[in-house]
Amino acid sequence: MQTHPKGSLARVLLSSVFGPYAQDDEFGSRSINPMELYHNQVTRAQGSFSLRMFHRSWGIMLIQANISAPCTVLDFPTREAFARELTKYHYDIVGISSIIVNVRKVKEMCGMVRELSPDSTIVVGGHVAAIPAVETMIDADYIVRGEGISWMRRYLGEDERAPICHPAIVSALQTRIMGIRLPDRKGSTAATIIPSVGCPIGCNFCTTSAFFGGKGKFINFYESGDQLFEVMCQIESELKVQSFFIMDENFLLYRQRAMRLLDRMKETGKSWELAAFASANAIRKYTMQELVELGISWLWMGLESPNAGYGKLLGTDMKQLTRELRENGIRVQGSTIIGLEHHTPDNIAEEIERAISYQTDFHQFMLYTPVPGTPLYKEMAEQGRLLPDIDPADIHGQFKFNFRHAAISRDDSKAFLDWAFWRDFERNGPSLYRMCRTMLLGWQRYKDYPDARVRERFAREMKKLSRAYNAALWAMEREFRRVNQSVSEQIHRLRRDVEKEFPVVARVTASVLGPVLLWSARREEKRLAAGRTYEPPIIVQRSNWISASG
Repeated sequence: MQTHPKGSLARVLLSSVFGPYAQDDEFGSRSINPMELYHNQVTRAQGSFSLRMFHRSWGIMLIQANISAPCTVLDFPTREAFARELTKYHYDIVGISSIIVNVRKVKEMCGMVRELSPDSTIVVGGHVAAIPAVETMIDADYIVRGEGISWMRRYLGEDERAPICHPAIVSALQTRIMGIRLPDRKGSTAATIIPSVGCPIGCNFCTTSAFFGGKGKFINFYESGDQLFEVMCQIESELKVQSFFIMDENFLLYRQRAMRLLDRMKETGKSWELAAFASANAIRKYTMQELVELGISWLWMGLESPNAGYGKLLGTDMKQLTRELRENGIRVQGSTIIGLEHHTPDNIAEEIERAISYQTDFHQFMLYTPVPGTPLYKEMAEQGRLLPDIDPADIHGQFKFNFRHAAISRDDSKAFLDWAFWRDFERNGPSLYRMCRTMLLGWQRYKDYPDARVRERFAREMKKLSRAYNAALWAMEREFRRVNQSVSEQIHRLRRDVEKEFPVVARVTASVLGPVLLWSARREEKRLAAGRTYEPPIIVQRSNWISASG
């Protein structure tokens, strides 16, 4: 690869693929696969109680923050907005980031660049690059596989070994639940921190692990707890946040880094909340007190079947672990794979019931899916088990199998997946209720804890629980009286427990705000039944732009 002739003077456009995203169209958008992670993969059966939000394209944001060239990030554009940007400014380099399902959008955007900005160099990256022979499907000058910061620095003639500058990223935008859009106030939403990419565990179906080098390989942006602490302090100051979403595939696996971060937090009195991904074997490296003092308030962990043989689960009683985490105020996001090799119509319902019995606050269900680039895809291809003529837009784990399963048909795979979501909602109720239950358990255990940082963190959570969340419980209790008396009674008991802790404010807020939330939730149910969908806003961010115009 040669350096671009203009080097750091080259003007760069980095774009995600164009919308809309929540409708069926000829470019691969799917109504079943909207640009809403939680509603798509976690709370999709929960109707108006589904947690809905959008997440920025963090990869291109990181690249922009780590090059000195004049650069525009165009996130969630329409085709018209993308075309307008290409014609309004001359770009020397156009980078397009995409996942596999949107390969037809990438093809269309490459064609638009060739027509509207023919002198631009086209660079395509993201998971779409893992598609075999993708070079023959799209008209791009470069296909970038793996981490993109160092690649772009090399292409611009910059130092690829320079320290990583972390942009200030708000983890979510336009959050909605019960028909209410939450205000996007500064500091009200967690910041995203990305310490590394890749995963050393390397499950055979994992696209992230495969994309960044495979099993046992990962790229650390911040090796030490001290480095991570300084980045978090910087973003705390800029975004006015006290909570962070740690986007690291197995954050707790690196105990030395995490414990050094805890030391720095204690030294400076930081009462931060951390949401993180971690495998069971990594979580067991810590005591519950260490997790709580570190600020771990939410954990996303794999709950694959114990019969699947994945090493990250071996030797761990997952039901006991999830219960212990929740009893310590740590919300658990479980993730269960449907359609593993040993699953049959006779045993899959039992395995789904087992997963649901963990009573996690949130639960993701995904189909076992050989995605291009993964070891599983290669294995299935060699065995001749990949189904022919499956549209890449439908290979995302939330629709149907794209391979021949020994015991479960393609159509039945979707039926089992849909049933898992429905059954979890039926037995355990809305995730918002479950989350409130865990928060109260944490408060009851730690409200008198010796460490003031811990007391402060749980006190902040209780401000939400005793006010708006308790009003939401009031509304949920009444709504579920009509459809699920058992869940309604569970919510009622929790609300009474909240009101024992905060007798005045909780009762007043519930009586005043509860009816409003009940009305808005029922209105939202009608909107959703009528086909209402949501799309993210177009976002344009420019950096080093003054020097560019000069």
